[in-house]
Amino acid sequence: MTGSEGFATRLAQIRHWVQTVAIPAEEEVVASDQIPERLVEDMRRLGFFGWSIPRQYGGSGFTTTELARANFEIAQASTAFRARAGTNTGIGAEGLVQDGTEAQRDAWLPRLASGEITSCLALTEPGAGSDAIAVATTARRDGDAYVLNGKKAFITNAPIADLFTVIARTDPDNPKKGGLSAFLIEKGTPGLVPGAPYRKMGQEGSPVSEITFADCRVPAENLIGGVEGSGFDTVMKALNKQRINLAAFCTGSAMRMLDEAIQHALTRKQFGRPIGDFQLVQAMIADCQTDVHTARALILETAARRDAGEDVTMEASICKYHASEACGRVADRAVQIFGGSGYVADYSCIERLYRDARLFRLYEGTSQIHQLNIAKRTLSAAAPSLRAAS
Repeated sequence: MTGSEGFATRLAQIRHWVQTVAIPAEEEVVASDQIPERLVEDMRRLGFFGWSIPRQYGGSGFTTTELARANFEIAQASTAFRARAGTNTGIGAEGLVQDGTEAQRDAWLPRLASGEITSCLALTEPGAGSDAIAVATTARRDGDAYVLNGKKAFITNAPIADLFTVIARTDPDNPKKGGLSAFLIEKGTPGLVPGAPYRKMGQEGSPVSEITFADCRVPAENLIGGVEGSGFDTVMKALNKQRINLAAFCTGSAMRMLDEAIQHALTRKQFGRPIGDFQLVQAMIADCQTDVHTARALILETAARRDAGEDVTMEASICKYHASEACGRVADRAVQIFGGSGYVADYSCIERLYRDARLFRLYEGTSQIHQLNIAKRTLSAAAPSLRAAS
């Protein structure tokens, strides 16, 4: 079996599990605000936790393109399923894959790939969100360890994580990115205290909370890469890839909502006819289909360019911005197509999917931050040619 044939088989397996197991279990996830352990074990058995982790560490070693296609599928179920495994295949492990020492990779990546442990990235703070360099959590060197103090906020999977990638300031005299370092911290380390899960607008089953560090002592060998001052660059490497992944999550969710809206339009009758016969409903379906197709094409093109070794920093930002905004538009139209039953949870899943989709435009860079990044890079690229012409 060739590599492409092997991936096609894996993709069909993922699609089958999402459609026959995950989607039918969504109401159970919402009711309990967690994914049942039997389904987490399913995800482990099917290799969901190791999609992006290299094969030599027990993962699947998916390319960026393959990972995007897998994420289109898993994101069609409740966001909780993607979030449960997504940190291991994204921001919670990618910094270790990119910049970890060989000893660090050997120690942690096989356990992450198998799903034995769950990871998370602790970057955001109450005062450091869009301005990510404004991290106030400190890491002071003390002999063969670092002592961390501070607080993180809005950390996906923090209440259930076993391994935390934490960004802290190792040089208090350097307010720029060179003062930041990245650490691996195990659950149960004295001084590391995850908070209670937040009450959220949506995304039930995906726990998010604060983390407090109070004289948390971390072995110096847990400094990612063994080098101070490179933590911010490590995070940016992870985020640039994750923005393509997140764009795929948004698009998979939009695919699901469009499918639900189409089925409703074909079966719901008014004035003696399916509402899909009416042109204004058809217009909304056409706009949804266009948003899904443009996002999907953009993501796959960007993923292929990243796989070819190109710098796609700006393109990844475009993917996340466009796909999250497109998903929001699809969500709004889907509610409109469903009418009153789209607003009432007792009648359809669209009410829940609409709430879940709202977060996509906020995390891993708000739409406005991505607009600024895209504009800055566009103008910067144009400046040399303008100077040369003048």
